[in-house]
Amino acid sequence: MVVVEELYDKKGGRQLRILGTGLAESKGLRHGYIVNKEEVSASILKAKQEAESSARIPLRAGFLAVGGISLDEARSTGSTIISRADQEITALDIDKAGKSAREAAAPGFLNRHVLHSIPLEYRIDGAKVLGDPLGMKGVRLEVDYLFVTCLAQHEDTLSKAVEDADIEVIDRMASPLAGSYVLLEGDQKMKGCVLANIGAETISIVVYDEGIPVSVKVFPMGSSHITDDIALGLRVSLEEAERVKIGRLSGAMYPRKKVDSLIESRLVTMFALIDKHLKSLGRRGPLPAGIIISGGGAGVGSISDIARGSLKLPARLAEFRLSSDTKIRDATWAVAYGLAIWGLTGDTNVSKPGPLVSISKFFKQFLP
Repeated sequence: MVVVEELYDKKGGRQLRILGTGLAESKGLRHGYIVNKEEVSASILKAKQEAESSARIPLRAGFLAVGGISLDEARSTGSTIISRADQEITALDIDKAGKSAREAAAPGFLNRHVLHSIPLEYRIDGAKVLGDPLGMKGVRLEVDYLFVTCLAQHEDTLSKAVEDADIEVIDRMASPLAGSYVLLEGDQKMKGCVLANIGAETISIVVYDEGIPVSVKVFPMGSSHITDDIALGLRVSLEEAERVKIGRLSGAMYPRKKVDSLIESRLVTMFALIDKHLKSLGRRGPLPAGIIISGGGAGVGSISDIARGSLKLPARLAEFRLSSDTKIRDATWAVAYGLAIWGLTGDTNVSKPGPLVSISKFFKQFLP
């Protein structure tokens, strides 16, 4: 999926405008891993050409969404003694504490690239700081960091596949975070919630609390496993099982009660993985905004009810709010669109003149 977007001046402030989109069938991937780089490059090139035709401009550079089961997270704590004689905390002190946290986590980065370094909490002399510690006073500054990483080999291969389609990769973002840019509201992030994207082969989640992403995780299970369960349970082909899953086949041969039971059983297993992870985070309270479900598998069965019962949290399907004149119609574009927003307005440490393209290569996360 490719989204081309520009930032333009409009009365009342700067606005984002979608210039074009491109879509191609995902080939050469499994669980987000590239198994055939040539096929992946061909898919990217096809989507790029469609987007160029739609936007009527050539595409030379873009931002890349990285997903798949190679995504993982690591946490560490760094600290530093305040350097100024008057004990006022400076940007240098904050930077030193951050570097200390990264050094502490470095042994876990073997063969991995760090996509995001996110400060979770600052403490001055052991007391939690609400907000930015810059300008406050103390003796010792501590910071807890979340590092979102991916396997270096897979990121390098993915970037090379994009470059083979004549697109320079400017920066990279984890797919779950990109999707959260457009599927979650600020109040949900502040109150606490989990966004779960159920794709064909993976479930990716991002957990927010007090407006900060406190966890990013991917599980090797998706809606294709529901198809497999139906195929085995009803002893039918995978093609028939897929049609049964999405409700296109029914009748005496495919009793609804049995089909619903097979779907529910797998969904319960999926949400058990999420529940176990949430408990492992050691959070002190619930997530009042609950779980928001997206992805191609979000429309399967009574998924919101099952999530609500399994996690003991409010649950609902994600809503993708866009203007009626947009070229994007549904939430399957959430990652690519969120990536474009981040690329043009986010903290990517690059200049962003003119229109740019975002490339969502976590293709399969949206397919049933």
